[in-house]
Amino acid sequence: MSTYPSDIQRSNGTIINSAGTFFITRSSSSNSRILVGDNEIISQNSCTSSFTGLTGKYSINMVFNGAADYKVNKRELRLHPENFIFLNNYTNYSSRIDSAIPVNALSVFFDPRFVQDFEYSRKSGAVLLDNPFDYKYENPVFVESIYPLQGALKDNLLNLAGLINSNTTNQLLLNDCLHDCLLNYYSIYNTEVVNRTASLKFLSHVTKSEILRRLSMAKDYIISNYNKNIRLDDIAQMACLSINHLLRTFKQAYQQSPHQFLTTFRLQQAKYYLRNTDYPVSEIVDMVGFECPSSFIRLFRSSFNVTPGQYR
Repeated sequence: MSTYPSDIQRSNGTIINSAGTFFITRSSSSNSRILVGDNEIISQNSCTSSFTGLTGKYSINMVFNGAADYKVNKRELRLHPENFIFLNNYTNYSSRIDSAIPVNALSVFFDPRFVQDFEYSRKSGAVLLDNPFDYKYENPVFVESIYPLQGALKDNLLNLAGLINSNTTNQLLLNDCLHDCLLNYYSIYNTEVVNRTASLKFLSHVTKSEILRRLSMAKDYIISNYNKNIRLDDIAQMACLSINHLLRTFKQAYQQSPHQFLTTFRLQQAKYYLRNTDYPVSEIVDMVGFECPSSFIRLFRSSFNVTPGQYR
């Protein structure tokens, strides 16, 4: 499918994508949608919006500022800058933005066949040569989670956002970007899922995979509620693990206790606000969930070897 200018849609109303998904956007907003074959890229800048009935494609979702709320099955997740959510093609979910200032968000929807072909391309050279058109495609299943947005994936998504804002119709260039995004995601997935699964001290791979899936739910709960007063009981309940089992396995997978992980994430978010906003340090302390400015400054300096003011 070729992309023509008519394929780029800017709307204040309802958008229906090629998979029949309804994007219902309310209030003042700016939306851009580009089709790249059967893949889709949607950029929005909105104070209030709700996307419902999302399913049928793999997706990478991120925000450049503010936050977006996701409901995935029974889980309620909050997406912050410097992170992204990856969701499988069979997952039915919804997202919502409700903010006093416009939130700039980007979603990349991968057609299952595009991901299947990417998976196939990673096979050995002999398989690719002997059976180029005779391969039984299967939809890969990934651990759905909030991941850190970093490295080459961050650069590629920023580049993709720039291409959308420039209204490009260069299909070859856009396809290259989508391929690179998947490649970069696989690299992050290997670090965040495959390697962490291997670090768990269980004999059965099935057990390891299930524990990591539950730990990912615990991690996502911490990230989604990082600026609130989080109880260990709530984290354990979200992961369907006993408190002692959670503490033992979380440290095996993430080399930190849940409390240490929470503190580290709060400090990373503080760095984001120091770098990208003009909020006073005292206000940032409250925004990221610290209670005492002096303890925040001490933790920040011990972690990054500079004070918050010097970092800014």
